[in-house]
Amino acid sequence: MESAPTLDWVSIASTPLSSAELTTWATRANCGAVVTFCGMVRDNSHDLEEIEALEYETDVELAERRIVDIIAEARIRWTNLGAIAIHHRMGRVELSESAVVIVVSAPHRGPAFEAAAFCIDAVKSCVPMWKRELWQGGSAWSEEGRAIMKVQEMPSLEPDPETSSARTQ
Repeated sequence: MESAPTLDWVSIASTPLSSAELTTWATRANCGAVVTFCGMVRDNSHDLEEIEALEYETDVELAERRIVDIIAEARIRWTNLGAIAIHHRMGRVELSESAVVIVVSAPHRGPAFEAAAFCIDAVKSCVPMWKRELWQGGSAWSEEGRAIMKVQEMPSLEPDPETSSARTQ
């Protein structure tokens, strides 16, 4: 992974993702919170057991544009975020590997958690990404599909009073 020179780092790649590298990159002197989310390949889905891997397909340029839009919307909704990285795998992703890594830094934990949750929800709802589940002797496209939304249509998250700070903190 090449280093990103700005506060935003977007990548769609066929190579393994490094949550440690992204967390280190997002760590900033002015940010007291760094939230890292890793979406992992698990061995089951709604109807299937013994899944061995997933395969992801997308139009890379379109997916990257959509992710840039997600980050821009997160920065509108949470005005004092530090760094944001959203990386997604393409191609075959093995069991227990990361399919997506999202890292958000912010001065306070509430906005960092909320923005990270928004980002993963928006990636799943707004980025056209197709997933094939693979198992011994077969494969099928995931039936978890949904209509692709515009990021501005994403509902607002209700802040958790236990972890949330004011949106401008």
